[in-house]
Amino acid sequence: MRFFHTFAVAAVAAGLCGLPAKAETTLRIAMTASDIPTTTGMPNNGFEGMRFLGYPIFEGLVLWDLAHTDRVADLRPGLAEKWEQAPDDNKTWIFHLRQGVKFHDGTDFNADAVIWNLDRYFKNDSPQYELPGSAITRARAPLLASYKKIDDATVAITTTKPASYFPYMAVYILFTSPASFAKAGNDWTKVATLPAAGTGPFRITRVAPRQEVDLARWDGYWDPNKKARLDNVVLMPIPEANTRLAALRSGQVDWIEVPPPDGIASLKASSFTITTGSYPHVWPWFYNMGAAGSPFKDVRVRQALNYCVDRAALVELLNGTAEPSAGWLKASDPNFGTPQNRYTFDAAKGKKLLAEAGFTPDKPLAFKAMISTSGSGQMSPLPMNEFIQQNLKESCGVDVTFDVVEWQILLNAGRATPDSPNLKGAMVINVSSPSSDVGVMARYFSSANFSPNGFNFEQWKDDEFDNALTTLAEANDPAIISSALRKAHERLVDNPPWLYIVHDLNPRAMSPKVKGFVSPQSWFIDLTLVSMQ
Repeated sequence: MRFFHTFAVAAVAAGLCGLPAKAETTLRIAMTASDIPTTTGMPNNGFEGMRFLGYPIFEGLVLWDLAHTDRVADLRPGLAEKWEQAPDDNKTWIFHLRQGVKFHDGTDFNADAVIWNLDRYFKNDSPQYELPGSAITRARAPLLASYKKIDDATVAITTTKPASYFPYMAVYILFTSPASFAKAGNDWTKVATLPAAGTGPFRITRVAPRQEVDLARWDGYWDPNKKARLDNVVLMPIPEANTRLAALRSGQVDWIEVPPPDGIASLKASSFTITTGSYPHVWPWFYNMGAAGSPFKDVRVRQALNYCVDRAALVELLNGTAEPSAGWLKASDPNFGTPQNRYTFDAAKGKKLLAEAGFTPDKPLAFKAMISTSGSGQMSPLPMNEFIQQNLKESCGVDVTFDVVEWQILLNAGRATPDSPNLKGAMVINVSSPSSDVGVMARYFSSANFSPNGFNFEQWKDDEFDNALTTLAEANDPAIISSALRKAHERLVDNPPWLYIVHDLNPRAMSPKVKGFVSPQSWFIDLTLVSMQ
């Protein structure tokens, strides 16, 4: 009798009595990164790190709305229910915190946790100061000047100058449980493998450096409408495109970032899902204008290269997974403006500008470019850069050599000073960039954000641009903001700090078992919408 009873209970539990057990669902994703992004709550490896090991686990006061495909992603309330500028000070923002939120370790998210994390990033002598996370966060929120707790549910953050776009910077400040740091003996390297606790819809369950990170649905998530449909997610770094392709075909993974362009047709023929979509992103070369002896101090040289590149041929090489770029924004964007230059493939004009700047067939322009083997938003960097190298040589007689490095090394180079030994003499770096909002524009191009303190690697300064940025930062009238934004972008085109090459279309390849994925107009994605059949 005991045996029969035990068997019957087991049969019910296993679904043998007409109630089938629900199998756990696991989604396996191959990233382009060469290693797993850091797991302390402020991931490295660029925005791919934020995409997979940032927002799904660790959240900000402000979050992205990633549920739509028909418009560029905007902001939504996150760990703050609302925010506003202080009525008596347009440099101070008041954030009203969401109540009842718990970290994955069961501790409370509150104003003390906010201040503790801000000290982690912005207070060099705090016990919890984390240098790598601080460098990333300060570069993404360079205007943050001070902060204070008003009460348990309210904090104030003050910027160095008025900035109507500051919430677009606050979205990149993520929060980790202070208890994670204490549990690790006040050692961030140990926090990374605990794993660390956030507040997001997924929690980290296992970290295997250079191999994978395992996530599980967080059933205690504060938003009942955004609880994950997947039980588990496995994130694997596979930097080589053809290796990712093989992993998808063999069933090792269910989803790959950036399939190789020449493999897309065969994937479609084999019933794999290919997703693409326009999103705010540009794949450029950054000119090192500040280096001693840089040829890019001359605007004619910077403009010339923008006329020398055959973008349409590159798009064809990429099997249509990108579109030509003529500026930081897409030409179809209403804020593109009406610049004097409209960059198309015009080798004659490019050569004329180079000759005016002193570069002729007898004295050709020659320089080194630092590029990566893979990385977040880097698309297919080696064949793309080899195409541009050959294109520039054939169209305008320009000689380009490459220094090929790992993605994180290239990111670090982007925060170097112009003559830093880390650049090894490079006059160009190839780092893909978001173009999602004015906050990003300010980070990359304001003269107040020269490297190493900000993302203005080129150390580009344009007074008309800075004046337009100040106007829109201080304005509340949408018409004034839009007019100033158009003016600012016109300067980015006519006085280009970058060689604008393509805007990519965010290609991914997935098993047909993957359901519910939304490709938003953003670098980031909402994994809570995804399920497995």
